Amino acid sequence: MKILISNDDGYLAPGIIALANVLGQFAEVTVVAPDSNRSGASNSLTLDRPLRVSRASNGFYVVNGTPSDCVHIALTGLMDSRPDLVVSGINNGQNMGDDTLYSGTVAAATEGYLFGIPAIAFSQVAHGWTELDSAARIAAELVQRRFIGMHAPYLLNVNIPNLPYEKLQGWRATCLGKRHYAEPVIRERDPRGNEIFWIGPPGPTRLAGEGTDFHAVAAGFVSVTPLQVDLTHTTQLAVLRENFA
Repeated sequence: MKILISNDDGYLAPGIIALANVLGQFAEVTVVAPDSNRSGASNSLTLDRPLRVSRASNGFYVVNGTPSDCVHIALTGLMDSRPDLVVSGINNGQNMGDDTLYSGTVAAATEGYLFGIPAIAFSQVAHGWTELDSAARIAAELVQRRFIGMHAPYLLNVNIPNLPYEKLQGWRATCLGKRHYAEPVIRERDPRGNEIFWIGPPGPTRLAGEGTDFHAVAAGFVSVTPLQVDLTHTTQLAVLRENFA
């Protein structure tokens, strides 16, 4: 089995090192990751400048670009053959609900999915990579499942509570929950007196009922959400067609 691994926390992040170590026990892994933290990069590709690729001492490929850049370059220029799977993470913090639209972790997996390759994004719910061994074990188990019967390619978003393996309650197939709108921006002034803005924190959870990713991880379950890229609002499409009839 051949696996391409990337992330958005950078090539030195404990999460990607743990992921490469555990998957490398049973698969041939190639790691292509950003040179620094690119959280919130979403699906952006760098088109206004050339990108550089270097090799770290641990064998990881390092790109001065976004998570999507990393996967794109790996699939179209670095790897000799297509991988069987693209895996992203393990992210430092959750990627649930609306956050998936901004997540660089999910974007790296999505880039693989757009190339027709099954892909999985892994995130730990709380920051700090506590119980990282447990999360890595979960990642290995999910990868080895292969999800027989699912339409290929598939794109899965996995969120893992920061709990010892023995205290995890199991798995839940979930849908995305929803947050309130983000908190207001934080206005400050730089040392020269110019006004600057910090993006505010995400708002509180609004829709987190049973069946959602928020509900599952709050109860100690690993949340596994199948995603798709088609943004077409099918109900409104039918209404629009009636307007143009």
